Amino acid sequence: RMEGQGSYTLPTGTEYRGALRDGMFDGEGELLFPNGGRYRAVWQRGVPTQGKYTFADGLEYKDKKWHYCDGYDRRFYTEICSGLKPAGISHLTNLDPPRKIPEGCYDCGDGFYNPETRVIVDYKLRFLRNADDDEHEWIIQTCRKAWDETIEHKANP
Repeated sequence: RMEGQGSYTLPTGTEYRGALRDGMFDGEGELLFPNGGRYRAVWQRGVPTQGKYTFADGLEYKDKKWHYCDGYDRRFYTEICSGLKPAGISHLTNLDPPRKIPEGCYDCGDGFYNPETRVIVDYKLRFLRNADDDEHEWIIQTCRKAWDETIEHKANP
């Protein structure tokens, strides 16, 4: 069994770096996700007892008093850090330019969702999971679709 300091890569591409004991995460360690996010935590027998998630763009998640992109302030994190673009050139996502979504699919944040197959793949088109009914409905109602067109700003001559 794994013991001491080390790293372990899961089949999803997520990597754990830190303390291992009796084959489990135990002590200080972090999960590094393929999308660039990271979760630093103190683990006890494979279960995090305290931790902090940081998104790829540096935004730190807070489970209490989370004010990012709420009903009052709908700006993306890049807009909070860098300011808003001029009128008519707004962000569609936190990425600029936004990802190109495969035809008939949705961008659900950690990958693309095909509503016909109900499969979610990561941004390198590798299988992530099958969507249950609740996730299917949430994606259909809230996520950006491939057939939404981005119209670029053209300066007046």
